[in-house]
Amino acid sequence: MNQIEKMDFLNIDDTLYKTRLSMQFKNRKPFKAGNPSFVLSFIPGTVLDILVKPDQVVKKGDDLMILDAMKMQNLLKCKMDGKVKNIPVKKGDKVSKGTFLMELE
Repeated sequence: MNQIEKMDFLNIDDTLYKTRLSMQFKNRKPFKAGNPSFVLSFIPGTVLDILVKPDQVVKKGDDLMILDAMKMQNLLKCKMDGKVKNIPVKKGDKVSKGTFLMELE
């Protein structure tokens, strides 16, 4: 088998590149976009304050929650217009990265 037969195409920004792809790359888990109505913690920390209540109408950019991580207070902002559907955490909860904090509808 020559080098050309081992080559595959890689599409980056609508441009095809001919290259060798490893088995690890070929067997990778495909990217799946997250649900935009879920608010997840981006860092481990403690929920300092919840600034909204269920059924409250929120707009993109509104403050939802304060998460304390590494002695810094991080304001979690709303990514879309909607209404708060569910808040499964409470003030003082310790959360890990990727923890489900809130659902919007």
